[in-house]
Amino acid sequence: MLAELLAPPRSGPEPRAGRRYWRRLLPALALLACVTRLPSFTRPLWNPDEGYLAVQARMLARGGELYETVVDRKPPLVPWLYEAAFAVAGSGSLTSVRVLAVAAQLLTAALLASLARRRWGDTAGGTAGVLYLLVSVGLNPEDAQAATFGVFMLPCTAAAMWCADRHRWGAAGLAVAAAFLAKQTGGAVLVPVVWLCVSAGEVRAGGLARLGAGVVVPVLGVAAVTDPAGFLFWTVTGSGAYASFAGSEIHVLARCLTNTAILALGCAGLIPPVLRALRPARTGAADLWLWLAASAGAVALGFHFFGHYYLQLLPPLALLATAALQLLPRDRLTHALVTSACCCALFLSWGLIAPRPELDHARRLADEMASRTDPRDRVLVWGIHPETYWLADRRPASRYLTAGLLTNYSGGRDGPQVGERYAVDGTWAVFREEMTERAPALVVDDSRGKPYGPQRVPGLRRLLAAGYEEVGVVEGAVVYVRRGTG
Repeated sequence: MLAELLAPPRSGPEPRAGRRYWRRLLPALALLACVTRLPSFTRPLWNPDEGYLAVQARMLARGGELYETVVDRKPPLVPWLYEAAFAVAGSGSLTSVRVLAVAAQLLTAALLASLARRRWGDTAGGTAGVLYLLVSVGLNPEDAQAATFGVFMLPCTAAAMWCADRHRWGAAGLAVAAAFLAKQTGGAVLVPVVWLCVSAGEVRAGGLARLGAGVVVPVLGVAAVTDPAGFLFWTVTGSGAYASFAGSEIHVLARCLTNTAILALGCAGLIPPVLRALRPARTGAADLWLWLAASAGAVALGFHFFGHYYLQLLPPLALLATAALQLLPRDRLTHALVTSACCCALFLSWGLIAPRPELDHARRLADEMASRTDPRDRVLVWGIHPETYWLADRRPASRYLTAGLLTNYSGGRDGPQVGERYAVDGTWAVFREEMTERAPALVVDDSRGKPYGPQRVPGLRRLLAAGYEEVGVVEGAVVYVRRGTG
């Protein structure tokens, strides 16, 4: 068993047979990718990350500068992708980026199929691609169906392993860089890629140097075309308080256990064959185990355990399950596929029928904002739902699109480390300057009893007291306008 799993990849099939194989498999994978992403098209938004990206893209299109007047704790690849999609199809809908997300999932499945086929044959290739797409929805729909950072990171990580499997080290480095530039934790795939390079004896042949250049050059290039200091701060060094769960241990542990249980249900067809066939050979398929372990470390990094973090585990899990199924009786493959299909249908049903109360609240709040302001006005939403700006089609008065950046509430933190003193370094000085230079026509306190409300944020209290009066309440969100304009 161990010898089978550690056997070197077989050489590829004849080109003509390969073309026939892909002509049959790709349409099936494309259809399955469309089916599994169907719920994503049924909501205007799935989570605040989509809203954040949509607002960022509009700000960039209006001349904003990334990491200066448009900021987030993420690398720039996905905001640029949104901006490009909006430039082609308009910014009033996320349909264009949802289509790109379908393409990203299809590309990931195809790369995994190619990896599995090269190692274990034609049947394994189809198995890996199909299993991946079936389990790709095995999370809370707001995590699995949203077109955000994790989804666009996945084809880059799969491409890195695909290139490394073929000893294309420069290309593997480029793919690792793309994964990092989509989401920082995508860089975790570098661990199994380096292992493949070293185990192939490519260090002296310059493989490791080509890999390193492929990773470093694109990242430095992106830093140079944005703002180098801002890029470093917002993507690496400026999130110390965020990457902590001090004071929120029970809250974070509950989220971790909940999302792990949901993922286990979504992968119910994959986990049994992996445990059954690979347990006696824990060192088998070492690169895949390293990929899974590095991805698990990336999920845990920062101690937040959001559901969409778990997407990173799915590609290596699909490949490990495919490897295990090569060693088991044929009926195990059928059982794995049927179980995965049933779980997929369950999660798709959840996505199609589950209510989204926070989206309904954001829509009503956006309607109120739009009715009280002119399209040219700037507004401030003090909350964690930046999609309200997008739904109302109003410009943010600040580059900080959520109160989390100014209070450290980001990540659902419910402990004592929330307030001005825990904000991202330097943000309050910039925020006060923004409020002085272009005071918002309307302010919405959408804290609704959360620990980042005005009662715990003196800077917000002073802003409201200095020039605003309350004019209404929308489901607990308090609306203020400048005095004399209400």
